[in-house]
Amino acid sequence: MTNNPSTLYRGGVLYCPSEPSATALLVRDGRIAWVGADGDAPAADRVVELAGALVTPAFVDAHVHVSDTGLVLSGLDLSRVRSAGELLDAVAGFAAGLPVDAVVLGHGWDESTWPVPRPPSAVELGRAAGGRRVYLSQASIHSAVVSSALLAACPEAVAAPGYDESGWLRRDAHHVVRAVAREAVTREQRVAAQRVALGRAASLGIAAVHECGGPEISDEEDFTGLLALSGVGVPEVYGYWGELGGAARARELGAVGAGGDLFADGALGSRTAHVSQAYVDGAGCGHGYLSAEQVRDHLLDCAAHGMQGGFHAIGDAAISTVLAGFAAAAETLGTDRVRSARHRVEHAEIMDRRLIAGFVEFGVVASMQPAFDRLWGGAGRMYETRLGLARSLASNPMGSMHAVGVALAFGSDSPVTPLDPWGSVRAAAAHHNPVQRMSVRAAFAAHTRGGWRAVGLDSEGVLALGAPATFAVWSTPAGVQGGLPVLQASDPEARGAEDPTPLPVCRATVLRGEVIYEEGSSWLR
Repeated sequence: MTNNPSTLYRGGVLYCPSEPSATALLVRDGRIAWVGADGDAPAADRVVELAGALVTPAFVDAHVHVSDTGLVLSGLDLSRVRSAGELLDAVAGFAAGLPVDAVVLGHGWDESTWPVPRPPSAVELGRAAGGRRVYLSQASIHSAVVSSALLAACPEAVAAPGYDESGWLRRDAHHVVRAVAREAVTREQRVAAQRVALGRAASLGIAAVHECGGPEISDEEDFTGLLALSGVGVPEVYGYWGELGGAARARELGAVGAGGDLFADGALGSRTAHVSQAYVDGAGCGHGYLSAEQVRDHLLDCAAHGMQGGFHAIGDAAISTVLAGFAAAAETLGTDRVRSARHRVEHAEIMDRRLIAGFVEFGVVASMQPAFDRLWGGAGRMYETRLGLARSLASNPMGSMHAVGVALAFGSDSPVTPLDPWGSVRAAAAHHNPVQRMSVRAAFAAHTRGGWRAVGLDSEGVLALGAPATFAVWSTPAGVQGGLPVLQASDPEARGAEDPTPLPVCRATVLRGEVIYEEGSSWLR
């Protein structure tokens, strides 16, 4: 028998489909020891009055970049600038408080929302920053504008694919300058940024995140340092290391999978996603970074080391290549073995019936971001500009994928889009294309149980007897219906990045019985 204190949470509204009338739960030793009605509650060492608050399983964000998220939250956030001039003003104001040898790091500008969709030049950035080195990643993180001083510090970028003398860099040239810019961030600054990001996640009812790292995204020290923070008063971190043929190294680093942002292509925002039909607003079909043979060999490497694999693939041409690699791997391993590994594809935005069928055949987990459609889908948005309206409305087909049994795990890709789990649930339920809308219940499951299942923890993400006591407590300004919040969504065509309709507010987040966030200083004390 254990002598650990128990805690009874009572007087709430519990999202517990197996016990729909439940209003209370008992936590002991990090697990749910009892769930039911207040009047039937057993004795406990401690009682927390929920005062009618909603209790649900906590969220999992299935695709994040924690250090970058923290740097944006504590640094230069450019998501609200609406012109090149506003961007330059923001850079000038931020740089004024930095040493002359500092690197100005910023993120989030999105030229597709500007009247003139063109960022400032390298020369203009340098002038605004007082000659300092400047690195500003576009919202997709697949391109950046940099200052003349940073270009001068990266002479090898000139010969790399994706270089442009204007300072707007893509592909390999972008990776070169990104690496140099990141070197300016000290270890102490990274740890601080990681704690900021994980703290924000906990305050939003997120109890676990999937970190998508790799040699082109972060570095090994950043990755292992983040994993060392996992679950210690902050959400748990499940790491994916995106290095081709790197299953053994991923295991050594403590990753749960050799995937995440292992790039099969780029992004729609930078026109580097590999699509089968040319971009409407630019020449070409983007870029495919992997062959089907490389995908096959990576999956065979993952099988040899008992690791989950995965790929970043956005465009239909890239996804087709990835699935061809899956088929080739299945010729060696057998389809059942491929399916049992639950390999992942991150983003999976441009899909058709054939590609969706491939996900079903090979048991691929689709790690998707509903906020992509909310921000860039529909008429008059970036996806229409890049793809045309028909392809725009067909993008992010999470409703069709859910309908045929594709396993979905929702996330934010933060800092590409903000940590915002209820906003993502609402975005999935209010997709710009009505055919692709999901029920709130299904979208919530994808953002909770879906994230746990994607890392092989099938028993998590529910309020049930014996399950881990991982949950969040919410105030629900719009009320509760069917055990979940009423998510009022305005006309998606009229919606912008700032949606004024009310979302639930997190009052507390509990991870395996430990309170990792509470509103104020003593709400659960």
